Amino acid sequence: MKTAKFVYLLVAVILIATLAGCGAKPTPTAPPPYQAKPTPTPEPTTPPPTPEPTKAPVTIRYANWNLGTEQENNIQRQLIKKYMDMNPHVTIAFVDMSGEGSWDDKLTALAAKGELPDVFMADKTPLYVKNGWLADLTPLVSKDPDWADVPQVLKDGVTYSGKVLGLPAAQFIMGYFVNKDLYEAANLDAPEYGFSVDDFMKAVKSLHNPAKGILGLDEMEFVMGWYAHTVDPKLKWFSFDGVHMNYNSPAFKEAVAKTGELKPYTWQGLTDEQKANFKSQGPWELFLNQEVGMRWDGGWMIPEYTKNAKFNWDFVGIPGGGQAQVMDIIVVSKTAANLEEAYNFARWMTFSKQAYAVEAELAKAAGSAPKMPVSVDAASIELYKSFFNKPGIILALQNLDKSLIESLAKIVPGYVAARWEGKPGIDIGEDKDVNMWYMFNFANEGRYKYEDYAARLEEFANKLLDEARAELPK
Repeated sequence: MKTAKFVYLLVAVILIATLAGCGAKPTPTAPPPYQAKPTPTPEPTTPPPTPEPTKAPVTIRYANWNLGTEQENNIQRQLIKKYMDMNPHVTIAFVDMSGEGSWDDKLTALAAKGELPDVFMADKTPLYVKNGWLADLTPLVSKDPDWADVPQVLKDGVTYSGKVLGLPAAQFIMGYFVNKDLYEAANLDAPEYGFSVDDFMKAVKSLHNPAKGILGLDEMEFVMGWYAHTVDPKLKWFSFDGVHMNYNSPAFKEAVAKTGELKPYTWQGLTDEQKANFKSQGPWELFLNQEVGMRWDGGWMIPEYTKNAKFNWDFVGIPGGGQAQVMDIIVVSKTAANLEEAYNFARWMTFSKQAYAVEAELAKAAGSAPKMPVSVDAASIELYKSFFNKPGIILALQNLDKSLIESLAKIVPGYVAARWEGKPGIDIGEDKDVNMWYMFNFANEGRYKYEDYAARLEEFANKLLDEARAELPK
């Protein structure tokens, strides 16, 4: 019985297995259609920057009298260091200018040895022009945007026969500085920039009170320089008209006479008894001691007046509007091995607006102040005003082309002889063979009458100027 059951079960298992094997097979799932993987978009590649070509090392030999010592490390030296930091291929080497002899004597000796500095400060530019030392910078300045804002009066001072042979390195306004407090205390109107000759004369004479230790004017000397221009605008400083001196002109004769008229109101006009009423021991002390209404001085004194003048003061220039002007000049040698590099450095030390901004930063850090800008625009004036904001000074900066260049010795061939050193063959009493300085310095001292010699002085001076000009290369 058990056997029958076993057989029955075995058959059932076989049957079930058979039925399962005969069932429908599942349909296989088709693979998805082929899809190519997207090609990734390449990232845009920036080509590596082309390195600037390495500039060849350059050494520029430089000579100036304003460098001070290495220990002092003045602003001029700091400007040079800044230039080398910005131009690592450039080395500025200072030329030793110590020893005996004048600046030009030393330059002449260096030139004779073929060692003239590449860039140097000029004392008497006409001498260098005559000697053929200077590079023509005309093509370089013509492409320089900062040159466009250099006042024309400065450009004219470095131009010979149409060629720019130097760069204005600094400009200093010259004229009268006024103590406004003294005038206010005397219930008088103080002169202002643009005042007339009549205003000037009135201001000098009305304030003058030597018994109380007050002078109207410090010195009479400089009146002879500017006065002729107020009578005849064609005449510039000391009667120079751009070619000749006009010592025999009515305008200059009037200037000589007016200078003499003002003597009693100046330090030179005081008696020893009157001088005892003053704290000052000389005219140079009068202004800061508040003992003079007007003092003639240059813009290099502005920082000192700003620091030490304990009263309300201003710059008023010269009567008739304008001012005299002193300029410094830097030149580039024709023998400079790399003219463009020498020019780039020279412009940095002269009229570069970028350099002026750096100079202002250096000066501020040193508790000092920069000189006036040479390339003058609204931005440079604003920068200067952040140090000195006297109305007359700012008006002068905006009116520089009306300046009378006082530093004619630096730019006019023969001027030194025609104004000071030349001897016209004149004896005055016991003074034999006097020079031109003597004739002007003592024109109001009663030793002689100026009008008796004016024509002779003019003829002699202009002969010197003509001869010196003829010696310049065309």
